[in-house]
Amino acid sequence: MIELRNLSKRFVTADGPVEALNNVNLTVNDGDIYGIIGMSGAGKSTLVRCINMLERPTEGSVLLDGQDLGALNKKEMQAVRRQVTMIFQSFNLLMQRTCLQNIMFPLKLIHTPKAEAEAKAKELLKTVGLPDKANVYPAQLSGGQQQRIAIARALATNPRVLLCDEATSALDPKTTQSILELIRQINRDTGITVIVITHQMSVVQEICNRVAILEHGSVVEEGDVSEVFSHPKASATKALVFPDMANGEIMSTGYGQRVRLIFEGSVTIDKPLIASLAMECGIAANILGASTRTVGNREYGYMLIEIPGGPDELAKALKYIGRAPNVSVQVEAQYNGKEAAV
Repeated sequence: MIELRNLSKRFVTADGPVEALNNVNLTVNDGDIYGIIGMSGAGKSTLVRCINMLERPTEGSVLLDGQDLGALNKKEMQAVRRQVTMIFQSFNLLMQRTCLQNIMFPLKLIHTPKAEAEAKAKELLKTVGLPDKANVYPAQLSGGQQQRIAIARALATNPRVLLCDEATSALDPKTTQSILELIRQINRDTGITVIVITHQMSVVQEICNRVAILEHGSVVEEGDVSEVFSHPKASATKALVFPDMANGEIMSTGYGQRVRLIFEGSVTIDKPLIASLAMECGIAANILGASTRTVGNREYGYMLIEIPGGPDELAKALKYIGRAPNVSVQVEAQYNGKEAAV
């Protein structure tokens, strides 16, 4: 288990102090694939560097199974870094060494016998799907293949935690998908805990079970991915999950009440909800916008509609929509200061 307790990090710059992290509290359980997401400048990279003490927190602590990493000496911290390894956006491979030698490198640093290190490296080449690249140099590989070698190298010391700092940001969508599937498979097969730092919500929805939203160095929302996707609360979360509907700038026609439908997963609606509303209730709702996505074979998302008429029509529509499974309703505005209820 990894615990971040009241973690803060400040830097001193020519323009004055900068607070990169502010009182961050998170718990990552063993076996999690935990996403930490935020826009550029949110503090994500600083946070991941604090987790393995490449950056020392200004305040607070990082605990691994209850052990305060900030209290460890240099030798003890080196041992921890073999258990908490990292992959990067830029791969960070040694370009003058073959793929096999790159994977063997961390084993060489801890004086693993050469034959044992080579056998381990060849095994890991198979794990990442590149058994024929042992004697190939990184420059001869595609970006996705280089990241696979970087993952193999990170696994060489049998770590318990894998930190992924924007590990797929430099890859095309198809390659990103294959790398995420590899990470998920490694998590399933080994039980390794994975912390994914990213600005891409698509990455989180693909493999993470829990997520924290970081904004201006603070955690503004945290929880199970399915819950955060279906009920985003913070404005930063809404902007990441449903960017086209989070800012409320979708314009209505001015002839009715704007209502947000929230699709909460599980069973897809058996019949078109808005069409049924028109046919069965005589209410022809105007669809202003929609944004949905799939998370773990479950549908989540928003639909913004406009209900024509007055409070009576609104109440009738809300009552009908309220019967639909896995759909909740939020009234976006009010009629004469009085909000209708289901």
